[in-house]
Amino acid sequence: MRNILVTGGAGFIGSNLTLTLQQKYPEARIVVVDDFRSGDFKNLQGYRGDFVTADVSRLDWQAQFKDLIFDACFHEASITDTTIHDQFLQTRDNVEGFRRLLEFALSHHTPVVYASSAATYGIGATRMSEDQPPAPANVYAFSKVQLDNLARSYRRRHPSWKIVGVRYFNVYGPREAHKKAAASMIYQLYLQMKSGKRPRVFRAGEHKRDFVYVKDVVAMTVAALAAPQSTVYNCGSGQPFSFNEIIAELNRNLNTSLEADYFENPYTFYQPHTEADLTLAKNDLKHNPEFSPAAGIANYVAYLEGRSQ
Repeated sequence: MRNILVTGGAGFIGSNLTLTLQQKYPEARIVVVDDFRSGDFKNLQGYRGDFVTADVSRLDWQAQFKDLIFDACFHEASITDTTIHDQFLQTRDNVEGFRRLLEFALSHHTPVVYASSAATYGIGATRMSEDQPPAPANVYAFSKVQLDNLARSYRRRHPSWKIVGVRYFNVYGPREAHKKAAASMIYQLYLQMKSGKRPRVFRAGEHKRDFVYVKDVVAMTVAALAAPQSTVYNCGSGQPFSFNEIIAELNRNLNTSLEADYFENPYTFYQPHTEADLTLAKNDLKHNPEFSPAAGIANYVAYLEGRSQ
């Protein structure tokens, strides 16, 4: 691992991944490509690598990197705000950015690990496995389905090339504060409760999500590089957790007793239940999440309160 590329490396998951790679491969040359639309320079404090400020959907990859050959490409760049409904913007940036990266990586069959999403499963309240047909309920999810389709097409034409998707569920953890309204609900509820406000959630707080701590997400994303096959893997905790349970854990860790403030759900495309079937990741990658939702929330609150790194 001499040369490693990370797109979207100033973003939430991307920055955690970049800093982990820097620690894991201290002698490697790491290059981050990011245009700061979904990132923040503060996320990369301590980063010692190269930084290219560019939009991945418009970058001339060959001109930028010339003869530089990467040993691995991690593609995290994306418009991640699911409430942005501009269909042209979402699909152009997310899909064309990935297409350009694949065309660049094609000449040397550089292994590519890319960020997919549980949003591709749609709003069905079932345990979600990778062989389910996609059912995107918004344009963000549609764009992620197209990434999976593109990867499948390239893999079919180049069977020896490793292209692995990691289908992130509801990720939370350090370095997401810059996302503001698009940050995780765990972070949003923490901010409300920390300020003494009642936490606001959709009625009656029983919607369940597969919340996965970013440290587990990074561990699995790195592990995906050694996958025995080119495919897509679910990345979650495997333990659906309700918003009421989140509030209870935050109350426990903040030593508060704030009751939920329920309001009606205005979104027709809202997923009522997400739950990752992790069988494939456990079998192929030997990946088992380290953090349960309760343990992840405790670790995150300790970080937010300045009690841990």
